[in-house]
Amino acid sequence: MANTVIGSSIVIDGEISGDEDLVIQGTVKGRIILKQNVYVEESGVVEADVETNNIEISGQVTGNIVATDKVEITSGGRTVGDIKAPRILIADGAIFKGNVDMDV
Repeated sequence: MANTVIGSSIVIDGEISGDEDLVIQGTVKGRIILKQNVYVEESGVVEADVETNNIEISGQVTGNIVATDKVEITSGGRTVGDIKAPRILIADGAIFKGNVDMDV
């Protein structure tokens, strides 16, 4: 599968949906619905509800997250919103504010 990259100078306001991996280096506002994986890099800012298979957060996410497999917040990641996923990893140094539901 190919990766789609949203570059650091790009701002998207709307809904993103699809069936391939998404790398976010810029800003996304609205809603993200993907069957594959989402990677929010250090420069990435997401102000959206996210539905995906896996999400790895090294940047900033504000919004509720539903993942069918795993949510990972790395040591530099910041997340504000509720998370629903069977597996959740929050690294030492990560910032998280919200509720967790692992009953999927």
